Amino acid sequence: MKNRLTPYYWMTLPAVVLFFIFMTLPALQGLYYSFTNWNGFGDTYDFIGFKNYVNLFQDSNIGNAYWFTIRFAVVATIFINIISLLIALGLNAKIKFRNFFRAVYFLPNILSILIVGYIFNYLFSNVFPLWGESLGLTALTTNILGSQDLAWVGVVTVAIWQGIAFNTILYLAGLQTIPTDLYEASNLDGAGKWREFWSITFPLIAPFFTINMVLAMKNSLMVFDLVVAMTDGGPGRATQSIAHLIYTGGFKGGEFAYQSANAIIYFILIAFISIIQLRFLQRREGDV
Repeated sequence: MKNRLTPYYWMTLPAVVLFFIFMTLPALQGLYYSFTNWNGFGDTYDFIGFKNYVNLFQDSNIGNAYWFTIRFAVVATIFINIISLLIALGLNAKIKFRNFFRAVYFLPNILSILIVGYIFNYLFSNVFPLWGESLGLTALTTNILGSQDLAWVGVVTVAIWQGIAFNTILYLAGLQTIPTDLYEASNLDGAGKWREFWSITFPLIAPFFTINMVLAMKNSLMVFDLVVAMTDGGPGRATQSIAHLIYTGGFKGGEFAYQSANAIIYFILIAFISIIQLRFLQRREGDV
């Protein structure tokens, strides 16, 4: 038996080694440096214990980044899942050019986030204001990315547009696992579409709903590329996410150790939210 498993161990070993070198080891180094005052490029540093962690909870910039990121993640997760589920229901129906529409809705997922961000940055800055002036729509005449109050709306709108594509595919996969016999039986019983959805469709795609909710929340909490491309954290720090703050402060601002501590807290937050989501939603799967 051991001889039969040996080839599988050897096939797994390179992936484990690469994962340790490029993922686990840097994470452990970050944890180590989080207890120091290293600036990221000097030769010397001192151990300062938990001082970085204490300062995190007194830093207004840190609080602002966490507030933006959590607000962004909650809004994006909710709208991505609602819209993608509605689109999946439509694409799962017997409509003309169904495969064509499926390809069109999946297109945003294959585009680079940076490219999408730069394109929409140009649209918000140049195209939409011109349209607003031509159509007499005052709401479009100003670039919302330049507003401290509205810039986050522009960023989250683009994130929702791109995030819908992947979730739609997952919901479509879930819908296609539902036997058509159940819908035929519900039609014979005279059940309406609304009743059919809550009694048949949603309970049977509940595992896919759980996956989509967790992935959408995780991806939204880790937002970085889109912020860099659209606002670079501005105006001011209105759209600065946690990942963006860690990058700019750690690699550009001489706060490597301080932002390493921030990254540890960031990791714990994402893991905690993901675990809570999984436990709650999996429990709901059993209830429905």
